[in-house]
Amino acid sequence: MSSFNRRFVLLGLPAGLAACGFAPAYAPGGAAHNLQGAVLVEAPNSRPGYLLTRHIEERLGRGERQVYGLGYSIILTEEAVAISRANVNTRYNLLGKVTYALRDLRSNAVVLSGQADSFTSYSASGTTVATQAAQRDAEARLMVILGDQILNRLTAEAGKLPA
Repeated sequence: MSSFNRRFVLLGLPAGLAACGFAPAYAPGGAAHNLQGAVLVEAPNSRPGYLLTRHIEERLGRGERQVYGLGYSIILTEEAVAISRANVNTRYNLLGKVTYALRDLRSNAVVLSGQADSFTSYSASGTTVATQAAQRDAEARLMVILGDQILNRLTAEAGKLPA
């Protein structure tokens, strides 16, 4: 296929998506537009909670309209996945699970709940300071991954939420 043909296909892609009814979720009139500025995330009580809250608020806003409340519970565990010949752990998996519930603040009814889980890894083969920095970075990456899973579910179900 020549490069001219590929460009033609790429230029025709947006028109094809528009013809099938595709619309951005957060655009005005989009299914998830009503979530912007409407989700009040529970106040964090830990560093992982802060990182999760910050990521969700970066995407949805700070919840000024206070239509929905998002509560969550975070569980983090570590497991050693690599051990050197000297019997020293050199790599860890950081596993995370977030159980969440979205409530309608007017009726206090749970309108959506679920669970997100994933993992990241980090190396523990450097100095103590390097290992601690790698651990904190893995925790931050994990909270972004879990936050994105929650946001994807909220976006997918936004059209079914009470207005």
